[in-house]
Amino acid sequence: MAITSLLRDEQRPGAGGFSLHPELIESIFAHARPLGHNEVPANLNLGFGFVYYGLARALRPRHVVVIGSGFGFSVACLALGLKDNSAGQLTFVDPSYSVLADGPFKTIGGTAQWSDAAKVAHHFARFGVADVVTHHRLRSDEFFATYDRLGLPEIDLAFIDGSHAFEDARHDFLATLRHSRKNSYLLLHDTNIYIRELVRHAGVKRWLKMLKRQKDLFEIVDFPFSSGVAIMRVLENEAWKSLESSPMAP
Repeated sequence: MAITSLLRDEQRPGAGGFSLHPELIESIFAHARPLGHNEVPANLNLGFGFVYYGLARALRPRHVVVIGSGFGFSVACLALGLKDNSAGQLTFVDPSYSVLADGPFKTIGGTAQWSDAAKVAHHFARFGVADVVTHHRLRSDEFFATYDRLGLPEIDLAFIDGSHAFEDARHDFLATLRHSRKNSYLLLHDTNIYIRELVRHAGVKRWLKMLKRQKDLFEIVDFPFSSGVAIMRVLENEAWKSLESSPMAP
């Protein structure tokens, strides 16, 4: 999807305030369907969703990138923060794989939620963030290969939740890092899925353990609840160069 007027320092008209009223939270649970975010639907507790929203509000990012989402939970929470800030834009990347059509080697639990552009727009419009979110129906490697051509700005805040295979998690992190800078924030979801890690079906935790050794490059806090999420602050410009050049065995 083409970008027409990405991001602006000026305010977005008609936005601002606080969107997380009970009816909207109920809609998020019903339609964005959080999976592994330490949520509790019974008392409208969005779990990590409040963290995502809060980070967007507190950091005031101009450009947020989300890689992968089952039903758009992280996208909705982050985009609502941007909406209530009256500024910023979110780029959402997901190829819309289906486990039935594409098989388990490409996706776990994918249901092709993002195949129809009109339905994607309608989905995020129900949360009032359709004008904040731009979806690219691409694999992450395809997306980052066209990043400069799309004219996208540097990434201030990223949420990485694509393929959880070790090499894919590593790729998505490094590719995101190349378009970030000092004091950008990167989030890794599913840092606490022990069984899949144990049988080498996932490698997010292994990759995170390697990043924790790079104390000169990142400040990291890991929340090992539910499926887990880690938040890291980038401490150097071009940190990806140091990371790629350092010996890091999985």
